[in-house]
Amino acid sequence: MAQKSARKSSRPSSRSKPSRSKSSRRKSARRGSGRGGRRWSARVTRESDALDLQHRVFTGRDPKKIAASLKRSAERSRRRKSNPYRSALSTLTFYINRAGRNLPASRRKTLQRAKGELRKQFGRD
Repeated sequence: MAQKSARKSSRPSSRSKPSRSKSSRRKSARRGSGRGGRRWSARVTRESDALDLQHRVFTGRDPKKIAASLKRSAERSRRRKSNPYRSALSTLTFYINRAGRNLPASRRKTLQRAKGELRKQFGRD
């Protein structure tokens, strides 16, 4: 049986990985598969088959108008898989989550208020 040497090798171990900063790990995790995988959520927002959204509905400043537009779209749609309230709220939540850190605080606040307004308009206080 061969005895292990007490001396450490000058070669780096094949088991340890080179340390990378968190930012470089984050960047590589964000990269798509090369076929446009990075922007799949933008495509979903544009081409979603569930609701026919009014153009630029999420850019409005009035939460009541945003909620009313989402409600109207959800109730008119025949392609949605769940009830109108759930479809409208899911669409709004998806948009907020997709925007992430790029969404200014004022826009996020308006869209969060639109969620509350959507609950009111559907009678789900």
